[in-house]
Amino acid sequence: MTSTINSTLVAAIVMLCLAGVLISGLALGEHYNTQPSPCSINDKWDCGIVNHSPYATLLGIPVAFVGIFGYAMISALAGRMPRTTAILAFLALLFSLRLTWIEWKVLGVWCIYCLSSQVIIAMVFLLTLLAAALSRRRARPIE
Repeated sequence: MTSTINSTLVAAIVMLCLAGVLISGLALGEHYNTQPSPCSINDKWDCGIVNHSPYATLLGIPVAFVGIFGYAMISALAGRMPRTTAILAFLALLFSLRLTWIEWKVLGVWCIYCLSSQVIIAMVFLLTLLAAALSRRRARPIE
């Protein structure tokens, strides 16, 4: 039973990570886009402003690419190294929350792609926590 639950959790984590890669890919396209953005809705919802801001890169690397890499790593480790996967997902969630804070307090503009990614990584984190707890429980000797 636990094996089935774990397999289902891993599949859900992988599917969410694929969605995260897709959303991050759209944000990366927005980062390099020179045309008007399709998600530039008004002065409060504008992915173009967010993805062209100084906060859209980390050491010269687009944050969206960091997202793609992070989701790929979490997906690759899911099911193999549950605790490490949960730690990576937690760090990714903290990074995402920091970026959301910047959107809110510094830029005053929201990005649909970024917020979608935050929801995805929050769900991934919760599922990786559950998977890590189940794997730890399974590893305990039966008394």
